[in-house]
Amino acid sequence: MDKEPTTDPAAAARHARYGKLPERIRFEDMTEEAEVDRSGGVTASYNPEGAWNYCSCLALDLGL
Repeated sequence: MDKEPTTDPAAAARHARYGKLPERIRFEDMTEEAEVDRSGGVTASYNPEGAWNYCSCLALDLGL
């Protein structure tokens, strides 16, 4: 199965644009290390007074 070069200009343009795969990205380049805050989440504590703002309840939406 020999591939014959195509003389079609559209096919040549496609091959020039998409002819080869992009370069492989290493795993080390996809990850990032960051130090965490040592406060242990004290600043992001649970607030029961404001918790109702983030929950969805059909009964509350209907006024029941």
